[in-house]
Amino acid sequence: MINSPNNNIESNVNVNKTLNHIVEQNLLSNAYIFCGPEGVGKKDAALNFISKIIQKNNSDESSYQKIAENNHPDFLLIEPTYLEKGNFIVKSQLKFDKNQTTKPVIRINQIRSIRNFLGKKSILSNKKFVLIDDAHLLNEAASNCLLKTLEEPANGLFILISSELNSLLETIISRCQKIKFKPFTSDQLTKFLQHSTNVMEEGKINRYIEALLYLSNGSPAKLIDSINALKAMPEEIKEAIKEPTTNYSSALNLAKNISSELDIFKQKFLVEFLQYTWWKQSSNKVFLNSLEELKSNLSNNLQNRLSWEVSLLKIVLNKD
Repeated sequence: MINSPNNNIESNVNVNKTLNHIVEQNLLSNAYIFCGPEGVGKKDAALNFISKIIQKNNSDESSYQKIAENNHPDFLLIEPTYLEKGNFIVKSQLKFDKNQTTKPVIRINQIRSIRNFLGKKSILSNKKFVLIDDAHLLNEAASNCLLKTLEEPANGLFILISSELNSLLETIISRCQKIKFKPFTSDQLTKFLQHSTNVMEEGKINRYIEALLYLSNGSPAKLIDSINALKAMPEEIKEAIKEPTTNYSSALNLAKNISSELDIFKQKFLVEFLQYTWWKQSSNKVFLNSLEELKSNLSNNLQNRLSWEVSLLKIVLNKD
């Protein structure tokens, strides 16, 4: 398995220059939105930004580590939470959050906690910092509460991180300075892979690189997840998906193996992978539509094996 990308890859260079200029010239706003695709370094950039602001005021060289570990007295991290057996669990505490069937939400009680946090005097810096990760997952009540909080002057700096800017209230967006992150280019992603260890695993992934780069949508994090998912996939399934399934028996057997051997995250990845590779081989729109319906069924937690069987059988019926 390979790890998250090193954010030293040359991407979003203009963003880094802008943030450095803001700190150096003391041009701070009260609120920012770091927006752009998933997995392009928005959160790490936010942590670095906050750390540089703190270091400029008190030369605390350990500030980044404290913030990254969520262990700084002047820093508050708000994350989406899952409801698990009557308890709210923040997303980062769930090791296998990609396999959760419930959807994460930022709730009003989390936003209300911001006022109490801002009401206390800063300890190690001149400001208090609030980072709201996946801000597009604010529910309606939490969004309205945040809007009121942003309207009230306070000795705090807000950073909202979002990959779905359109899901935020326009009134919230209007109160924030937008910092836009771009997707990585294929060349940048390829460069990242070349500098990563254990990526190709003796060349076994080489033949899939074109598809993996395409499916990453410019996100190093998604590329990593996809490579790890493909590496963990049983060889029997890899062999069976080289070409669109052609008979009922193989379709049913493949559906059985996929639903029993792969977790829901790997199944969703496989659907996208098949959409790309099988379309390249066949240019059959029925394949795309059938797999798109399958993706929707998996997202809505319908019976996995049955969903795969229906989709693959449709592909067999329309293979010509």
